Amino acid sequence: MDMEFINTQFNRLLATLGDKDFYSQMYVQLQTDIDTFFIFLASSDFWGTLIGFVFSFSFFYPLVMAYIWMLGALIYYFHWERGTGDGESNVPILKEYPPVSILIPCHNESSCIEDTIRYLEKLDYPNYEIIAINDASTDNTLKILLKLAEEYPHLRVVNLENNQGKATGLYVASLASKHEFLICIDADALLSPNAVTWMMHHFVTGPRVAAVTGNPRIRTRSTLLGRIQVCEFSAIIGLIKRAQRVYGRIFTVSGVIVGFRKSALHKVGYWSNDMITEDIDISWKLQLDHWQIRFEPHALCWILMPETLTGLFQQRLRWAQGGAEVMIKYMGQLTSWASRRMWPVYIEYLVSILWSYSILLTVVLWMLGHIMEMPRQLIVLTLLPGWSGVLLGVTCLLQFAVSMIIDSHYEKNIFKYYFWVIWYPIIYWMMNAAVTCIGLPKAFFKEEGKKAVWVSPDRGINDK
Repeated sequence: MDMEFINTQFNRLLATLGDKDFYSQMYVQLQTDIDTFFIFLASSDFWGTLIGFVFSFSFFYPLVMAYIWMLGALIYYFHWERGTGDGESNVPILKEYPPVSILIPCHNESSCIEDTIRYLEKLDYPNYEIIAINDASTDNTLKILLKLAEEYPHLRVVNLENNQGKATGLYVASLASKHEFLICIDADALLSPNAVTWMMHHFVTGPRVAAVTGNPRIRTRSTLLGRIQVCEFSAIIGLIKRAQRVYGRIFTVSGVIVGFRKSALHKVGYWSNDMITEDIDISWKLQLDHWQIRFEPHALCWILMPETLTGLFQQRLRWAQGGAEVMIKYMGQLTSWASRRMWPVYIEYLVSILWSYSILLTVVLWMLGHIMEMPRQLIVLTLLPGWSGVLLGVTCLLQFAVSMIIDSHYEKNIFKYYFWVIWYPIIYWMMNAAVTCIGLPKAFFKEEGKKAVWVSPDRGINDK
């Protein structure tokens, strides 16, 4: 190709760019394309298809996931759980009993920390120490801890003068601990006597096990919200953890009761102090480094939960924001084939976010239809369930029934709360959709590197 040909083609291009008719034709074509696009948007076919998809997705997501979780939980139960007793009987006999350090981060826990420490004295485990971290409490938590330390020689107290957050408190305590295995519990958690043995069984038999998450049970049951949460921790949290364990990875450990292998924590850099939910973050850190996390349903602990709508909303908003922060943080790492076992958990979480926004869109369209004139294709006549709602309701009741049958091994009278599950979709589905829609933008616009510090926890109305 000679230079004369190149110059000729270049001059033709310049002539075309300088031609006013050329630009006029481009403008007319662009305007035609835009008009065609908006005509398509205004057509009934487009809006009918879009709204139909949103409604169908809003219905089918909880329906399909309920059966996936039930199937996964039943596989887990028949493979690992059936015939193992209630947590107090058939306790595994370990070939060795490695010493453990029990870490309890505290911030304004004067109403419950003494009960927690005294309950730990009932542990049926031969060798353990207790480290309580007082993180700048403004009540008399420190005073209570120091008094208890005089009574119990194996209790040590770490005092942080400034509010450092739970992640930093756990990190400091892990450095101060004497042992390789750490059992981390919240300050309101009453640990069952054999919980440590059940958790240590996984560490002793599995050298690649980095964490074992336990089975929290609800203590606060004096209100409708408290009773529904009893069912939720069984049918939603417990069921999902069993199902996720079947397909290989767990979205998060329960920060209220979880055991760690310290060498694994050290390898991944311990907890991140800028993540609002340190338990979700450390779960992903460990599993992306190819460590295993296991669920142990026999490791019971009894915890306090919010029993007011305000307290519950704030807690769930923190969970939603924390999940979104982790989704954003580890998005890049998940493109690697080596991280493929995390893909099902990640996809499940992404789909749950889409479902929350589909619920939000449905509610917004329903509200707008009552205050302004809307195109026929966008009108949502009612939020009350039709036949699809009946099917969802039956599936919800079936899901709770399956989970309660499984969990009745650990809590004999749990079925007396079954009546209250009829309120779960109304209260919790709407709340979870709302906090997800709020938590995602909060995670996106969070100040990078800002330390997550303590806010006084809501332990339920009976605790106040």
